Amino acid sequence: MRIQTGFDIAFKVQAPTPMILQLNVSPGREKDLEAAEVIRADPPVPMTSYHDVFGNRCQRLTAPPGIIRFSSASVIRDPGVPDPIDWSAPQHDLADLPPETLQFLLGSRYCETDRLMGDAWALFGHIPPGLERVRAICDFAHRRIVFNYQNARNTRTALEGFNEGTGVCRDYAHLAITLCRCMNIPARYCTGYLGDIGVPAVPDPMDFSAWFEVYMGGRWITFDARHNVPRIGRIVMARGRDATDVAIATIFGPHLLSKFEVTTFELPETITA
Repeated sequence: MRIQTGFDIAFKVQAPTPMILQLNVSPGREKDLEAAEVIRADPPVPMTSYHDVFGNRCQRLTAPPGIIRFSSASVIRDPGVPDPIDWSAPQHDLADLPPETLQFLLGSRYCETDRLMGDAWALFGHIPPGLERVRAICDFAHRRIVFNYQNARNTRTALEGFNEGTGVCRDYAHLAITLCRCMNIPARYCTGYLGDIGVPAVPDPMDFSAWFEVYMGGRWITFDARHNVPRIGRIVMARGRDATDVAIATIFGPHLLSKFEVTTFELPETITA
């Protein structure tokens, strides 16, 4: 299938302000774009592209005083099938994990493994290692947190989500990631596009979405504790330890968000003569 993606985002800054943007699709999906992805800035400013330590594509710039607007529109090809899950994938012994996965077992800014370790083992220690344990963790996070945009808070941690029982997609992801790490399952945070494809549309304005991946059976496998079912048309933009590593904009100075629009929907297939 063909999926239209894009955004129109603006910030107001008071002085020349350095920024780092993570608004590109992940390098692993660039091959699926019908044309090269271009991020436009208004007013135009020089942007330098680089890859961070997680392999995400980043744009570095300095915004002039006033309002700066970033926009992009792309069409990406997608298999159009739900997230694949091989339930037979085994959980690795710690000694057998590849070195690059070990950082995704550790606590991080929003994932306090030390403070949820006892709860995790009490809740899931009786479940045999493997993806069934991950499914149980997703089910728990899905039930524990009630989705509510009005209760969104960008400082909420996994422990706070566990205790408060409310939040948005990032809170579901942080809680599930933390509980997986407590159970010795490498888990990493993902952000990207997820439109209402193959499911009933919701009336809320489109936003970027958050989910997570676990490492089992020698590969990373997608899970989504908010929706808690495989979805169609998931397009990764960035991956990291938690939301800190994948912020759409890291801004080094006072600023206000003045516009935020995200687009993602299925397009009709092109017909050739």
